[in-house]
Amino acid sequence: MTAPLVTILDDEPAIRTMLSDALEEAGFRTLCFARATEFEAALRTTNPDVCLVDLSLPDRDGLTLVHRLALEQGATVIIISGRAQVQDRVTGLELGADDYIIKPFDPAEVVARIRARLRRDIAATQTGETAQFNGWVAHFDRYVLEDEEAAETPFSHAEGEVLRLFLERPKRLISRQAMQEALGGAASESFDRAMDVRISRLRTKLREDPKNPRLIKTIYGAGYIFLGDVSWS
Repeated sequence: MTAPLVTILDDEPAIRTMLSDALEEAGFRTLCFARATEFEAALRTTNPDVCLVDLSLPDRDGLTLVHRLALEQGATVIIISGRAQVQDRVTGLELGADDYIIKPFDPAEVVARIRARLRRDIAATQTGETAQFNGWVAHFDRYVLEDEEAAETPFSHAEGEVLRLFLERPKRLISRQAMQEALGGAASESFDRAMDVRISRLRTKLREDPKNPRLIKTIYGAGYIFLGDVSWS
């Protein structure tokens, strides 16, 4: 079985070397890039399992790159950044990142978080790659929602994690704590706000009435419940 591929985009050589050494010792393959242009060129022929992306890049806005990666690449996107403010973490997660790691960090923590993310991805594929519900088809292999007229709307890997969580537990209350445990985020204001944004975006993509959604219901003070009938294939 081929080892998972992790791409590392950071303009600091010491950080690239530190992460690459730790990941390869842990059994991963790595590709390192100092500039966003080189990284984006490589993505035309390479499909990484995880992208580690620094926000402070010399040739591109890191947040814009994260958002595009989340919607187009289908890989797990983890931000590594020296920006430690809550708003920076919230913005990164809102734009589609799966995780946010603050510099300085222990390389062992990065390896552990990547392994946890990939374990969840493997477990998710055991359910199925396609779910049908209320006139929609969710293609988790391509990260798109398909409506009854075959029109497709993309969703990010992070949005897909939330959608899959709902589709795997239809008509059951999912508390904030259960979401945090299932998705692996640390309990925090930034995690809660990122979940609110992802759920809001899913409702928009499912063409829900924001004042009275039919599928994803908020149970105030308790959590969320998905009211659709779901079948997997």
